Amino acid sequence: MNRAAIATLSLPERLLIEQTEPKALAALDEDQAGDLLLQVRRARNKYSKLYRRQAGSQVVKDASRAKASAKNQRTRDKAEVFEDALARVSRRLAVLARESAAELRTERLAAARRAGAARGSSSRGRAAADGAVGDVGRSGGKTPASRKRTASTRATGARRQAKRDSR
Repeated sequence: MNRAAIATLSLPERLLIEQTEPKALAALDEDQAGDLLLQVRRARNKYSKLYRRQAGSQVVKDASRAKASAKNQRTRDKAEVFEDALARVSRRLAVLARESAAELRTERLAAARRAGAARGSSSRGRAAADGAVGDVGRSGGKTPASRKRTASTRATGARRQAKRDSR
């Protein structure tokens, strides 16, 4: 990190940058990291816009982009500091979001297994008692896509029949 640029920041801006250090980010949950991301993005946008405005007006005066760029070095450095901080927070938020998604996925799968086990045990028991053969719980081994197609075809036929009956 550019220590000279950090030295030019105000106290609240320095505190914001300190919150983006790896140790501080490790203590945040997903919602807190999202809030921090918004704060850092707001500060980055502020200095990026300020730099563009200052440099744009200076180009007209100096008739040179290089001279205009050199005069706004401090504002550009601040924008870069916040850009780096934004990248750190964004990476951390991505990690937290992936972890959260994985937890939700495992919870949904576990709930589906519990529901399937409760449903499957009673229907398999009846099928065995009736002398039926095969996997009753999976509609004869069909895939979810083929079951959906079948259901869609039946629903279409039912709609056509209902339309005819209403005439």
